[in-house]
Amino acid sequence: MSAPPASPAPAEEVVRICRDLLRIDTTNTGDPLTCAGERVAAEYVAAELAEVGLDSTIVESAPGRANVVARIPGTDPARGALLVHGHLDVVPADATEWSVPPFAGEVRDGYLWGRGAIDMKDFDAMMLAVVRDWQRTGTRPPRDIVLTFTADEEAGGRYGAHHLVQERPDLFDGCTEAIGEVGGFSYTVSDDLRLYLIETAEKGINWLRLHTRGRPGHGSMVHDDNAVTALCEAVARVGRHQFPIVVTPTVRDFLAEVSDLLGIAFDPDTPELTIAKLGPIANIIGATIRNTANPTRLQAGYKENVIPGRASATIDCRVLPGQEAQFLTELRQIVGPDVEIEHVERQPAIETSFDGALVDAMAAALRWADPGARVVPYMLSGGTDAKAFQQLGIRCFGFAPLRLPADLNFSALFHGIDERVPIDGLQFGVHVLDRFLRQS
Repeated sequence: MSAPPASPAPAEEVVRICRDLLRIDTTNTGDPLTCAGERVAAEYVAAELAEVGLDSTIVESAPGRANVVARIPGTDPARGALLVHGHLDVVPADATEWSVPPFAGEVRDGYLWGRGAIDMKDFDAMMLAVVRDWQRTGTRPPRDIVLTFTADEEAGGRYGAHHLVQERPDLFDGCTEAIGEVGGFSYTVSDDLRLYLIETAEKGINWLRLHTRGRPGHGSMVHDDNAVTALCEAVARVGRHQFPIVVTPTVRDFLAEVSDLLGIAFDPDTPELTIAKLGPIANIIGATIRNTANPTRLQAGYKENVIPGRASATIDCRVLPGQEAQFLTELRQIVGPDVEIEHVERQPAIETSFDGALVDAMAAALRWADPGARVVPYMLSGGTDAKAFQQLGIRCFGFAPLRLPADLNFSALFHGIDERVPIDGLQFGVHVLDRFLRQS
């Protein structure tokens, strides 16, 4: 694969900028005391913008937790502004599990490796490369562009997008539409046909803690009221439970379109038969046909021979649009009446329609760069900063364009080991983003 012809500056700069960002450790542990690097990354972004004469605002939500916002005036100030957003934080990486050091920004085998390479410092780099080129060449977009680089997306955005929406909504005055992660990536159907998935919906987040109580005592005694035992039984029931299939309009449209292109029958009552044939994207799509609840953390006790009086578990729940009340009722039945449920984080699902001038501009930019491109809507199984920005009435899409090798398991790279982005895919993305923003 090769990027389409364009001025060399963005194609060269996007690799440098992405590599620089990967070398800044912005690990978000979820604990403000142990998070690292977000302020350093924010200052790097602000400096890259300032170097080409573009002012920005750094908004620090807590010590070391910083966000960057810059506005580029468009030729038609009467039009609604477009928000283009990306986050600077990354999830932790255990270097012993990786083939390369996760914060070295190493180039190998045509890929740029590092934690954040596709989630989502690649798109941050695209944003910077495009606007730096515009500033040098005097290019103005057709409408205002609001660039936003956030902290804390990987822990729910309390110190990032949600802080900006609550404390500095003025920075987004006039914004009517937005693009961010995770969408615009390719799925190869054949040599001359690639689907590019545009995110129009994403599941809601419910991070819950389960608590059980029992009678504390000595570990050598017989105990029929053990908080750890009760918790483990409840967690096992949750982890093994399969929620019923619910095919939402976005997922139905996606599966119907893909089935038609692949020449296979689509039965809404058995969507898993179609999903099983989707190869590298099956994991993403498969998680959007039902609610999910996955145990992620356990906490109990303080000494080997002491039975604790309390035990806790964290459950990562992702809920389909319109399903939250039903989901919580079902979860209560699964864990039982004696288990306390604490709500740690709740962000509702979001969904928009797949139409309008912005969608047309996405499709046109992708076809310009890849004549075999065809855009389709899909639902993201995870969550993004769009959940915060939609509170301002902004219509949000996932569009961070990447052309991927047909055999790359893209979904496995998110929060996985050996995260990497193909360099030619990264350069393809910056060309598409440039074209899209000029015509949006």
